[in-house]
Amino acid sequence: MDTNKQRRKIRIAVDAMGGDYGPPETVKGSVMAAREYGVEVILVGDRSAIEKELSGCGAGVQSIRVVEAVQKIEDGEEPAFAVMKKPNSSVALATRLVKDGEADAVISAGSTGAMMVAAARYLGTLPGIERPVAGGPFLGLSPNTVVLDLGANVGCQPYQMVDLAVVGVVYARTFLGIENPTVGLLNVGSEEGKGNEQAKEAYLLLKQSGLNFIGNVEGMDIPFGRANVIVCDGFIGNILVKYSEGLGRTIRKWLTSELNEKLPDDMVENIGRQIYRLMSPAEVMGGGPLWGVNGIAAIAHGGSRAEQIAGTFRQVITAIESDLAGTLRKELERVQSNRNQINQ
Repeated sequence: MDTNKQRRKIRIAVDAMGGDYGPPETVKGSVMAAREYGVEVILVGDRSAIEKELSGCGAGVQSIRVVEAVQKIEDGEEPAFAVMKKPNSSVALATRLVKDGEADAVISAGSTGAMMVAAARYLGTLPGIERPVAGGPFLGLSPNTVVLDLGANVGCQPYQMVDLAVVGVVYARTFLGIENPTVGLLNVGSEEGKGNEQAKEAYLLLKQSGLNFIGNVEGMDIPFGRANVIVCDGFIGNILVKYSEGLGRTIRKWLTSELNEKLPDDMVENIGRQIYRLMSPAEVMGGGPLWGVNGIAAIAHGGSRAEQIAGTFRQVITAIESDLAGTLRKELERVQSNRNQINQ
């Protein structure tokens, strides 16, 4: 291991302009992380706006520096085109700091697509991974169930579903401490042979992968935590996440209305908050690494407040200290080698 990396602090670049509440909440969360975890933070974006927020954070910002970015990816811009058109945007510049060795990781709460494109363009992906992968636990009801992909990869080939499973297994081992995670394939039925051609072929490949594959699982199995890793196409995964987010908000609103005159206001508010935390991906996921990237690039939920931004730092630090990219590379090579041998 690089002894210089052991001696110096971990350095994390942050797209300070990203997210619904950037830069106020991204800066505040970065300051919280710098204080709590002892990391160096590089805030990238509009210098005057960042320094204004830093001035209100008080002491403990000595390990934070600012890098000016004169461009920003706006909501609604097509990610690939925007990153190419705006090489000096906050997300692109923050990612290049990792490429150039000035930072160990990058975090953004901005456009997931833009972060994916920037990570792929400047850091590259691991062998066999065509695009970065997004996923993780998204339900508080099943905190030990990782679902991939949650929107980054739409139209997956069956062999890519196996790679998603490998990513999920490494996630579960690294972040959840599960030694031999079970793997399930999200499908319309639990029996072998169910589903479309993609699902049927993916089932066979997963069965031959050497992973702890337990077969098909259904949507109702997710909150019950039937498998530690559940793989699905990003088209389905993104619908799952957004459905859960909407359901959490709706149930919270409904409960508040139903209980308003039956219980004290503070109790009603607490019940609603707990329900929302169990169901909202924003509360559960917070943020974490984009998987399959040849380096550490992390996304936080667009609606993240300071606490969620700081929580993303915690995941990034774990990823750096556990050599996430190196571990995932080895697992992917093992499974891909096994697949090649079967095909010969």
